Amino acid sequence: MRRMLPGLLLAVGLLLPHRPVAAAEIEGKVNLPPLPAQANPVTNQRYNLSGPATPVPKSGITNVDGAFMPNPRVGVVYLEGEVPASPAPLRSVRIEQKDQAFVPSFLVIPAGTKVEFPNLDDFYHSVFSNSPTKRFDLGRFSSKETPSPVLYDKPGLGILYCDIHSNMRALILVVPTPWFVVTDKDGRYRLPDVPPGKYKLKVWKDSSTTLEREVVIPAAGTLHVDFP
Repeated sequence: MRRMLPGLLLAVGLLLPHRPVAAAEIEGKVNLPPLPAQANPVTNQRYNLSGPATPVPKSGITNVDGAFMPNPRVGVVYLEGEVPASPAPLRSVRIEQKDQAFVPSFLVIPAGTKVEFPNLDDFYHSVFSNSPTKRFDLGRFSSKETPSPVLYDKPGLGILYCDIHSNMRALILVVPTPWFVVTDKDGRYRLPDVPPGKYKLKVWKDSSTTLEREVVIPAAGTLHVDFP
């Protein structure tokens, strides 16, 4: 569950602060249809530039019929509702610009997290996003410059671009809770240390598909929930 996939950051447990110990957990499987052999280009929205359409990259993000998703494909499962008081969200994480790519190309964070964008290449990069979740433009900067971190203060999906390199793009999914988990490539997930109560359990499959179920978390034991 917590191993790294190429180009993706599976940010559960590894990045979040220590959670209080609890006996309950949720596990299950999400149906993640395989990516097609051909992928649509992901357009750089500033200059209407497009990245290569084929072949599907080994890692990165993919546009299938207008829906954006990470590649390799994974889902994100999270709780929503009146979640009890939890540890403060992670204050700062990084998406590096290295070897003319965003690393990681897919990041999941709780709302209230700051993201830094260091340039580790020997040439200029830029980072900007036109997504409603967070619109910003850091301009062009070298590895010797340190742009200000960007605060993602509300849930939603952000798509990142570099106006110099049209092939560079990344996804940031901001969720409203620290109780979330990224599935493995087969759609399996396990969310430990869940506080008891009644919530909505949601799964983000891509930019156009989010499913939900109402669940009652017991004080102890394992709740099994699959998503079609």
